[in-house]
Amino acid sequence: MSEVTKISPAPEEAARIEEAPKTRPRRWPRLSMVGALAVVLALLPLGISGSYYMHVLILAFMYVVIASSWRAISISGQFNIAIGAFMGIGAYATAIPSVWLHWSPWVTIPLGAVAATIVGAALAFPFARLRTIYYAMGTLFLGYVVINLITAGGKTTGMSTGLGGVQPLFSDRTYYYYLTFGLMIVSMLCMYRFEFSRIGVRMKAVAQSHEVAASVGIGERRNRILAVAFGSFFAGLMGAVYCHYQGVASPSSYGLGATLWIIMYILVGGINSFWGPAIGVGILLIIPEFFFRDLKGDLPYVTAAMLLIIAFTMPEGIAGLVKLVRGRIFDRGRREEVRADASGD
Repeated sequence: MSEVTKISPAPEEAARIEEAPKTRPRRWPRLSMVGALAVVLALLPLGISGSYYMHVLILAFMYVVIASSWRAISISGQFNIAIGAFMGIGAYATAIPSVWLHWSPWVTIPLGAVAATIVGAALAFPFARLRTIYYAMGTLFLGYVVINLITAGGKTTGMSTGLGGVQPLFSDRTYYYYLTFGLMIVSMLCMYRFEFSRIGVRMKAVAQSHEVAASVGIGERRNRILAVAFGSFFAGLMGAVYCHYQGVASPSSYGLGATLWIIMYILVGGINSFWGPAIGVGILLIIPEFFFRDLKGDLPYVTAAMLLIIAFTMPEGIAGLVKLVRGRIFDRGRREEVRADASGD
């Protein structure tokens, strides 16, 4: 009678098998936290008293998408200072046919997103070879040019006063709340998939070293143009929705000031974290408007002080601080488990 010999795995494989159950479940608490937050936000209109708070949340949902679209461009190594201009392109591409041609908002909103994508890709082509401060300066001037062209549009664009009479989508803010909330969820899922796909890995490789990326066949210009087109789509989409929500398209809403606030949201939340823009919007927009409305006049000073503190002490933003604290807690727990196992032996 033959004996069956049991083959034991190699020490490295055994260690990997033993370690797998400990590392895999770490992803689920994060997903469960995001899911719980989504459920709370979906049920929040039932407990909100007053339309002002709902207005703040509607704006917050829009700015989360816009800030995340800026970050989608930045993962390819581009510090874009024209994201407000792309919002303006989407807004005026939806406002002009809505006011003068009386098109339905459900047609003009996708039109605004597509127009911002096409213009963004076309304008990104000559800037694709610029890097660092030169790219930032180029996009800064580009933003000024776009806003000045809108202002010089005469009666068609309403000039500097803006174009009023844009058709509203709904008469109740609750519907705007759920529309922007749904668009935020879908947009964030698309941008998450984009960043952590092969395309996102290629763009991060270009950002790290365009020479090394080119040596392995990753085209710098193609990936950077794709990043701008992708981010411009969501910026234009939110610009179009914002235009129909406010009922007017004004160039002052899409200038340099709007771009700087978007960048501040990202820097405070964490530029290297996917959730950084959402954290920044929560800290700089939702919390002050909900709890510190009396200090609204001092908000720019508080924001400036916060940016200085983060620049010197937390260069990766609030998300980086949370990640650092969580990592230290996890490492301490692992060390205690090792000590317990050693004392038991």
